[in-house]
Amino acid sequence: MEKKLKEMSLVFKTLGHPVRLRIAAGLANNKCACVKEIWECLGMPQAIVSQHLKVMKQNGVLVARREGAKVCYSLRTDLITQMVKMLEINPHP
Repeated sequence: MEKKLKEMSLVFKTLGHPVRLRIAAGLANNKCACVKEIWECLGMPQAIVSQHLKVMKQNGVLVARREGAKVCYSLRTDLITQMVKMLEINPHP
C-alpha cells in the first residue's frame, strides 16, 4: 500500500506543473502524440516540451513508443487518463 501511495504522490507532483498538466490533458483526449504534435499544439519551443516529457516519463506518467523516426507519447495508465479527464482542462492555449 505504501508503495502505491508513493507512486500516486509522484504522479500528482508531476502533474502539478501547468505545462505538464496541459500535456496530460491533450494526451487524455488524443491517446497518443509525437513531440512535434505536442509542441505545436502548445505553441511552445520544442526543447521546453521535451524537458517536460522527460520528467513525465521518468516519473511514471507517460510511456514512449518509437514509430520510425518519431517517438509517440501516451499516458501510462487508464487511471491517469481518467483523473486528467475529470479535471476538464483545455490543452490548447
